[in-house]
Amino acid sequence: MKKICILLAFCLLLSMLCLPVQGAQPDTAGKSALLMDMTTGKVLYEKNSHEKLAPASVTKVMTMLLIMEAIDSGKISWNDTVTVSEAAAAKGGSQIYLKVGETMPVTDMLKSIAVSSANDCACAMAEHIAGSEDAFVEAMNRRAEELGMKDTHFVNCTGLDDGENAKEHLTSAYDIALMSRELMKNHPDIMKFTTIWMDSVRGGAFGLANTNKLIRFYPGATGLKTGFTSAAGYCLSATAQREGLSLIAVVMGAATSQERFAACKSMLDFGFANYALVTPEMPQSTAVPVKLGHEKAVTALPAEESALLIDKSQRQSVTTHVELEETVTAPVSKGQKLGTLTIKAGEQVLAQIPMVAQESVERLGFWELFRQILGRIAMCG
Repeated sequence: MKKICILLAFCLLLSMLCLPVQGAQPDTAGKSALLMDMTTGKVLYEKNSHEKLAPASVTKVMTMLLIMEAIDSGKISWNDTVTVSEAAAAKGGSQIYLKVGETMPVTDMLKSIAVSSANDCACAMAEHIAGSEDAFVEAMNRRAEELGMKDTHFVNCTGLDDGENAKEHLTSAYDIALMSRELMKNHPDIMKFTTIWMDSVRGGAFGLANTNKLIRFYPGATGLKTGFTSAAGYCLSATAQREGLSLIAVVMGAATSQERFAACKSMLDFGFANYALVTPEMPQSTAVPVKLGHEKAVTALPAEESALLIDKSQRQSVTTHVELEETVTAPVSKGQKLGTLTIKAGEQVLAQIPMVAQESVERLGFWELFRQILGRIAMCG
């Protein structure tokens, strides 16, 4: 009996040691690392996060972003047939061994990129969208600039480092988080592919296995992309979601595959243990009466996303208070400030967000006002 008690005590101690410790900093191997909240973009942890490094196949986060933007804009469709060129078929590294002249729908191309990091499919999609890989890379760099990715310069759509100017193909953990956030937050359909553990293409003839092992082994994992070359080391952008909180963990230049997964797991554990995302409750009515307007009232809503990233210990004490103008006189402009939303945790003010008009309200003209006055006189009579 005594031995059983000792064994149970040992198991309990071991399980406690395995749990993420609230407040403890993540254990991150690799040259650089970063943890970001997907909703707010707030950085929760970083190590050399702006160091310019080779990203290997994590490059394909941008490739997938441009593919999703082309689909969502109507430039291409899911059912488009993509014809494989000599350049695409010649790509080395991870691939599904496309043949020159072979055709495949966009859906299977994107699935192969997301799940198996297929370089040949990435090149084929780049050519399908932009006409050539070079033109697609120009679009990648333009998009990187638009997203504020100041540490980034792409020279190809795959991350392979055996080509011309390959040493100039650089980005940072911070920039990877930026493009990962843009892809996952604004194009959620990509998760249909990034959450696949095993699948196939070519009518089941060619199997795919996800290179991101966290998809199978980390609860709440939603993506995203691995990368490895001898020059870049082992890289990973990992995304996960729990209880409404979505996180992005990035590691670059790890010495082994196990190290990159352990580093991202440690950062994700840290984030989920210490932070919570709350969306404060709004009053049922936020209408402000309008004087002399074509509408009798205008709706006021927060000027920005009111979801807040807070310390997990504050979650139960969050309160909101909305102060609105009693009335407003037309004309009212869309976006005009009509009040303030104050969010607190206890007595601590977490945020004050302007409440703004959701639509414009034009002022009544002279004759319209005159008719209203006549109508009121008639009612009084």
